[in-house]
Amino acid sequence: MACDGGAKEQEGPSPASTAPAVAAAAARAFARALRPPRPRSRKGLGVRHPLKLCRYLATVQRKANARVREAGEATLVAALAAAQKESQRENVEVADASGAWKSEDGSLNCGYSSIRGRRLGMEDFYDIKSSTIDDKQINFFGVFDGQAFTSRTPYLLFLMDLTPFIISGHGGTRAAEYLKEHLFENLIKHPAFVTDTKSAISETYKKTDADFLDAVAEGNIQVGSTASTAVLVGNHLYVANVGDSRAVISKAGKAIALSDDHKPNRSDEQKRIEDAGGTVVWSGTWRVGGILAMSRAFGNRLLKRFVVADPEIQVSFNSHKLCILSIERGINTTLTPEMSDAICALDHK
Repeated sequence: MACDGGAKEQEGPSPASTAPAVAAAAARAFARALRPPRPRSRKGLGVRHPLKLCRYLATVQRKANARVREAGEATLVAALAAAQKESQRENVEVADASGAWKSEDGSLNCGYSSIRGRRLGMEDFYDIKSSTIDDKQINFFGVFDGQAFTSRTPYLLFLMDLTPFIISGHGGTRAAEYLKEHLFENLIKHPAFVTDTKSAISETYKKTDADFLDAVAEGNIQVGSTASTAVLVGNHLYVANVGDSRAVISKAGKAIALSDDHKPNRSDEQKRIEDAGGTVVWSGTWRVGGILAMSRAFGNRLLKRFVVADPEIQVSFNSHKLCILSIERGINTTLTPEMSDAICALDHK
């Protein structure tokens, strides 16, 4: 119903409409930048000497290139600002979380804690599920650290000059939230889950990655997520990771690593990336193509040829307590083995 003189309420732009608008604005900015002011003819230049004419034309070209660069930077800043505002609106209800979980039979306990830090919104998700298949008790535990292209690296600015892309209005939450909702659901549906759990996990990771890319196919949306998961089937523990979210197991209060961070400068990862035609570039830290600071992840369509979602999987018997640590990329270099031992020692008590 209309009120106050027939004025109708208008809803604000939806997240789906925000991204295309940013892309359209970016395209217009580049089109303008690529049309520098040029004189109609050289007769009106007032420059007759050939050498002076070459210098003048070179100056015009440099200014044109500078305008393209400025347009790229301005577009990226505008896209980041729009993404941050959208992320702040959408993540306002996603606050810090902590708590505990216990299985129905009381044989399994776990705790979780997620802290936002200095980011505008919470980009970390966790998932805990329990089920029974063929009279076997199945338990799933996972942490997912979302990411978006928000680092203004020189190479990213260069790409903005070539192809304007959309930084998701969901910030880095879209991929992580998708994994929370679908990864374990896809795994439990795998026909070989009970008979060949390790292969089922590997295939499910890659299938879920492909499904996510299909889900965000509309628009050139660049978001991704890490994953660190533990699947307990009977007394067998399968720990899989993609990215730099770490997993450790506690044995008598001693932390034992069950995963290796997927960093671009890791020798085997660098070789894999370069064999696929990619590059590992130093830009504040080692990055794939000068953009992403990890060599494996879900999503990240722009780098998908090099940044795969193929997990590394460790298998052990469940005779110890398990502690999964989801480490923010800024903390990753500061968490020492001694600090991990201290955390696991508290868990052991």
